[in-house]
Amino acid sequence: MSKAEFLNWPNKVITLMGMSGVGKTTLASVLPKDRWFHYSADYRIGTRYLKEPILDNIKVHAMQQPFLRDLVLSDSISFRSNITFHHLKPVSTFLGKIGNPELGGSSLEEFKRRQQLHRKAEVKAIRDVGTFIEKARNLYGRPHFINDTGGSICELTDDEAWTELSKHSLILYLRADEKMEQMLIERAQADPKPLYYDDAFLDEHIARYLELNGFNDTDEMNPDEYVQWVFPSLIAHRRPLYERITDKYGYTIDASKVLAVKSQQDVLDLISEAL
Repeated sequence: MSKAEFLNWPNKVITLMGMSGVGKTTLASVLPKDRWFHYSADYRIGTRYLKEPILDNIKVHAMQQPFLRDLVLSDSISFRSNITFHHLKPVSTFLGKIGNPELGGSSLEEFKRRQQLHRKAEVKAIRDVGTFIEKARNLYGRPHFINDTGGSICELTDDEAWTELSKHSLILYLRADEKMEQMLIERAQADPKPLYYDDAFLDEHIARYLELNGFNDTDEMNPDEYVQWVFPSLIAHRRPLYERITDKYGYTIDASKVLAVKSQQDVLDLISEAL
């Protein structure tokens, strides 16, 4: 797409991709809500496709407390998740971390089960994009559409995501430079969060981590320390995946420039520059 074609596009549809923390949601939030429909894949996952597993996980923990167990069994209380575009903690809490159960970790088997549920939910959320584009125009009266994807979307295959998204939208990769990548690593060190890992990546790095630390089982691992250790490798693993997708389907934006974006015109200028 040329710059002129983009600027004259009456119903703009944009897909943003990149590591969590590079500014996708920040950029989307600048766009006027009366003109742009903001679709968050993570929000859709949490409120639609993982809603029941998330609540079941909360109930499992509640059942471990005698006082709450009686209330749950007697249907005296109910649970709900307060998920928003800017508050997706119920989704990440469901994913959890691998490691010692006494430190809040999950077994490798349980962790992989949840990872697979998340992957299937992400595929379904991506396949909903076309429907929501039509809904945005016909129901909500918003001519433009921005698709804010999760950081793990680069793990999906062309058939699962990219062929579909390229039919509907202009795909933009918010690429983090070395300075921003280091900032993301430092953030993960200070506050390690649950992450999605491709099966092959997970198996390779779990085996390496167990060997390095002399552990026989993942239950011996500190969940936070594993995330801190593996995060730089995850960035290095995902970088070429994003680049492959961009080379085939999209365009690149320097993520550091998102910090200067303050208005819709700034967003349009940034995209035009990439084109």
